[in-house]
Amino acid sequence: MRLETRYLVQMLEYFHYNKDAVTTADYPQLITAYMQELDPQRLFFTLGDEQSFRRQYGPRIETDLTYLGNIDTAFDIYKVYEQRVQSRASWIFTELPHEFDFTAQESYTPDRSKSPFPTAATEADDLWRKRLKYEMLHDLLGKKTQDEAKTNLRKRYERMLKNLGDTESRDIQEMFLTSLTRMYDPHSDFLSSDSLQDFSIQMKLSLVGIGAVLGLDEDLCIVREVKPGTPADLSGQIHMNDKIVAVQQEGGEVIDIVGMKLRRIVDMIRGAKGTKVTLTILPHNAVDATMTKQVHITRDVVKLDESRATATTFDLPGGGPDGQPVRVGVIELRSFYDGSPEDTAPADVRNTAAQDIAELIGKLKTEGIKGLVIDLRRNGGGLLSEAVNLTGLFIKEGPVVQERDFQGQISVDSDTNSAVAYDGPLAVLTSRFSASASEIFAGALQNYGRAVIIGDSSTHGKGTVQAVLEMKNYIPRMSDELTKTGAAKLTVRKFYLPNGSSTQNKGVTPDITLPSIDEFIPNIGEKSLPHALMWDEIKPTPFAGRALDQTLVQPLRQASLARQDSLEEFAYLKKNIDWFKEHQEEKTISLNLDQRLARKQADDAFQKTLDTERDRLAKANYVSHEVKLASVLKAEAASPKKPVVAPVTNTDGDTDAVDAETENRLDVHLRETLRIVTDALHLNKNPLAWVDQQTPVASATDLHKG
Repeated sequence: MRLETRYLVQMLEYFHYNKDAVTTADYPQLITAYMQELDPQRLFFTLGDEQSFRRQYGPRIETDLTYLGNIDTAFDIYKVYEQRVQSRASWIFTELPHEFDFTAQESYTPDRSKSPFPTAATEADDLWRKRLKYEMLHDLLGKKTQDEAKTNLRKRYERMLKNLGDTESRDIQEMFLTSLTRMYDPHSDFLSSDSLQDFSIQMKLSLVGIGAVLGLDEDLCIVREVKPGTPADLSGQIHMNDKIVAVQQEGGEVIDIVGMKLRRIVDMIRGAKGTKVTLTILPHNAVDATMTKQVHITRDVVKLDESRATATTFDLPGGGPDGQPVRVGVIELRSFYDGSPEDTAPADVRNTAAQDIAELIGKLKTEGIKGLVIDLRRNGGGLLSEAVNLTGLFIKEGPVVQERDFQGQISVDSDTNSAVAYDGPLAVLTSRFSASASEIFAGALQNYGRAVIIGDSSTHGKGTVQAVLEMKNYIPRMSDELTKTGAAKLTVRKFYLPNGSSTQNKGVTPDITLPSIDEFIPNIGEKSLPHALMWDEIKPTPFAGRALDQTLVQPLRQASLARQDSLEEFAYLKKNIDWFKEHQEEKTISLNLDQRLARKQADDAFQKTLDTERDRLAKANYVSHEVKLASVLKAEAASPKKPVVAPVTNTDGDTDAVDAETENRLDVHLRETLRIVTDALHLNKNPLAWVDQQTPVASATDLHKG
């Protein structure tokens, strides 16, 4: 551990993109960061603990780590934490048999992550008394008795003690050193040897499961990513940032996993192919902790053909000559993938994202589309090379992305194929969940004036690249004991668009913004993360492109704003957003049972009214037709008895559309995007305007020649 610690500090100071982020003056902050890693809700430690630790360890912590590799501080603080937890558990077990008064006018603040540690034991006791009532109310609102709620709480805190006893020295090392790496940026981690092994298994996709990447957010298991084509994805009911609060094996009891170690949760969810697991999910856009749902999933391997791009045509009435419908194509892409020999899919479906979309574009052109939408709302990224190749389908040639490494060296990835698959009106639909490679694709097309970008006020803002550096490759082989070492996952590069603008932090700002619940979901987007790298610019690279002229964009924006003020579906969306926003702004929760019941009944009634309105509005959906890849059609023909899975046309990020299990879907953002594309057709009927930079749709002032 001493060797790993010393070399980690050296790697941070040499390889990390933001290598100068942490100075001597910053090192004492590591003590508070580590305390918050152990106690994220600031309920166990006290303010006196923090002050004492800072006095005792602050002056020497940099020397300990940098020169000695000494992490005794981590173990000393952990011992105090262990004592605090054990003491608090004893207090809870003594308190639970008492009668709790749910008629008092009290409230509790569930999110204490930014609150100070309590100043004294009496303040901590009062916080915990309210927390127990808050947790019991979840069960009481679910029609359980107070005794049943107390039993569940006792089990939860007994599990907390067991987790404490299961903590190993490498777990403490990982938490402490990750607290250090997170001071550089939120995507850098230290992986212990055990975590490195788990990480390698995950990357190879060699284990069968549900296809979700999980993490811990305080005491809750959170869905970090949903892999396309996996059971979780195909269910249409599990989304990024959802929380899993309970797991049930087929025929078994429901097990509350709040406070459980991540490794054990993952082991419970993994299993043999074909077996079933039921997850109790708290959706990422839930306004109350009682708004859970059960999702039944059959474990399976990744189905590559199910994760590939899909296409649909929509006929918009009255937009064409003589009032004929205008046909617009939509391609949904959920990741920038590249089939490989390791995939379990047959060889004829091992295609890349760019190849698949080129094929779908050909089919859509045959269907007579007049415009095209690329839907990236659920796309968290993938292979950068595929983002470059996909951009090349819409531009003649030129640079797509610039990368600057930790040494300041800049490289440029370009499309070198002059062939263009589609040269007509194009829109890219994005959300705050569109990240990484998605942002490169959308931003590059915006730089070239090749597409109108539509969606949330910005994309995710993930403009960095991480590399996993295994310690064994850097530590001199001084001892045979170094058979198992960990790794550093460090941010080493940053993305920039052809015009020199970074996608980091700010993301891509759309040409036309649509109202969205995503704007009010907490902790969505890079800028919400602590120590996130800042946005900046570098010198533009020469490219034959320029932003769309405002003479085209402004009329499209004004027409959209007029519809947002007049159409019923936007009024419906506004009601939903206002209701969600109002709940999010309430930082404290009532602990009065009657008040909570009344609020729950009002929320249920409101949701029922919204559901009725949504179903009515969905009856006006445009006529649509699914267009499939040839290899997918071939696979379906070879397995005619294969169960039909309803297409997932709504969100893993677009929270303004409904879940896939709802028969009548209303996707307000997509409908408006289709209208915007139709408006663009009327504004400029010359198809060359979308690919020829000499036409008046692009602004000459934005042309970069050097």
